Amino acid sequence: MVRTTAREIAVHLSYELSFTDLTVDELLAHHLSPENFAALAEEDEVYREVPNAKQRDYICRLVRGVDQHAGELDMDIDRYAKGWKFSRMPLVATAIMRVAMYEILYMPEIPNGAAINEAVELARKYEGDEVAKFVNGILGAFVRAEVKE
Repeated sequence: MVRTTAREIAVHLSYELSFTDLTVDELLAHHLSPENFAALAEEDEVYREVPNAKQRDYICRLVRGVDQHAGELDMDIDRYAKGWKFSRMPLVATAIMRVAMYEILYMPEIPNGAAINEAVELARKYEGDEVAKFVNGILGAFVRAEVKE
């Protein structure tokens, strides 16, 4: 499994955090089990390979970080979403941006450009070109204004 796939799984789990009653640790334990991957493998190719320990740690770090910093990340998304109300944004797009912003803010080993590019590709895959442009605009403005290199 490559990091791109692990990131996509983290986005799926971050999306699910928006509406589940499970704690983040319960969600991770259930979804990262080999049994769950086997059950989902035919539905979605990202679940065809169970993550190794390093990939599992990366997914867990992202999902726990998004859960812990959701309020802060949502305020940043709202601040840079010119002409859009946060409540009207697609939940998948917000999950994608939360993951990317968490990487940008709290995972310096991930290049900002990689986090943005991966987010744009995921937005394109799940929401289409218009949302991908929107995600790119928000993340680009966020990095230019907030991130000191």
